[in-house]
Amino acid sequence: MVSMRKRPLTPKEKHDRKMTIVYTAISVILALAVWLTVSYPGFKSGRVFAPPQKVLTAFEEQAKTSLIWVHIGASVYRVLVGFGLAFVVAVPTSFLMGWYKPFREIVQPWLRFIRCIPPLAFIPLVIVGAGVGESAKIIVIFIAAFLVMVISIYGGVVNVDNTLIKAARVLGANDRTIFLKVIIPASIPYIIIGARLGLSSSLTTLIAAELTGAQRGLGQMIQEAANYFKMDVVLMGIIIIGVVGLLFEKIVSIAERRLTAWQETREM
Repeated sequence: MVSMRKRPLTPKEKHDRKMTIVYTAISVILALAVWLTVSYPGFKSGRVFAPPQKVLTAFEEQAKTSLIWVHIGASVYRVLVGFGLAFVVAVPTSFLMGWYKPFREIVQPWLRFIRCIPPLAFIPLVIVGAGVGESAKIIVIFIAAFLVMVISIYGGVVNVDNTLIKAARVLGANDRTIFLKVIIPASIPYIIIGARLGLSSSLTTLIAAELTGAQRGLGQMIQEAANYFKMDVVLMGIIIIGVVGLLFEKIVSIAERRLTAWQETREM
């Protein structure tokens, strides 16, 4: 059994990690400085950007009543369900497109056509067809995530090194073995990339999806706060969506390191 113990860091790697922490701290400090500047009451931008302390106070007030956790829970649920369904459909669709030419010739033209249409354009159709319940929001997120993932994963399947396939055939492997032992493992990095892009698309579509009559959710909270010009709550919602996105990104990065330990990766 191959040992998976981590090797000790070299002095250069330790120095790089320390510098990364330093640069991150500088970046945060600069961002706060800019935020404090643009939120200064004497500037016009102060009407749009609430100061950090007001945003923090708004979060504390909603956290006391657990309302913010209800909004976060509703939004995360919609993103995960929409993304999960899209992932389950996108992976086999991508492999079928890459492995079977007749299927590719039938499906690919429609995917090329639909991907040119913004997912938000489907909202009126979704509302009429599915109403304004949870299913409508999940469908909109599903469309956005599916289109991004199927294109990314398909690109990985068709770009598998042909030398690996030829070598497997020389060793007597049949199509099934090649698919399971060569195509799928070689496509895992692209599946991870597709998942990362799919989650990003799900989050960017979330706000519009929750405008289809949601009673709770971060998008609904932001829209309601904007109607009453509560810019501290609006900024709070935007920041929370960003934090949720970073957490999703971290989870995907951990999965990537575990599934592609054989491949060198660089975090973006």
